[in-house]
Amino acid sequence: MTPLTIGIIVAGVLLLIMGAGMYNGLIQLRNAVKNAWAQIDVQLKRRHDLIPNLVEMVKGYAGHEKSTLEKVIAARSQAVGAKTVGEKSAAEGMLSGALGRLMLLVEQYPDLKANTNFLALQEELTSTENKIGFARQFYNDSVMTYNTKIQSVPQNVLAGMFAFKPEEFFELKDEAAREAPKVAFS
Repeated sequence: MTPLTIGIIVAGVLLLIMGAGMYNGLIQLRNAVKNAWAQIDVQLKRRHDLIPNLVEMVKGYAGHEKSTLEKVIAARSQAVGAKTVGEKSAAEGMLSGALGRLMLLVEQYPDLKANTNFLALQEELTSTENKIGFARQFYNDSVMTYNTKIQSVPQNVLAGMFAFKPEEFFELKDEAAREAPKVAFS
């Protein structure tokens, strides 16, 4: 073998090792995005599980406010049924708005606000809303890192060859939905 042939083989092996390293890095980032989404999904499920209890408790005090309660249940159903990140972010925005209106309704019922079961449920919902916010931030950070990597040279070549697609951010598009439901009472 000539020195040129050996040089070409060594360069080829080095390129193959670098390509494998870049590919593995892209896989790790894609899996980090999936893991971050799973964390959001867990918190959204917890939120969805709390809502029927909240609605039932409010219904006991404010049953005549049927339309507000029905809007919360409809928004929850839509959020549970959403599949993609975009659908979920839109549905969760609607759900946050409906919960905000429900909490405004609760303000009119001092007995409900003083109920210990309601206070415990309110605390759990507040905690869940905070966890959703942190999980959403972690997810969006993971998506930004992943999307940046697959769009940067030289990984973009490898990403294109192996069909790595950009991930969608979990954003609240509705300005009213950007406000977390007010669940703290004075």
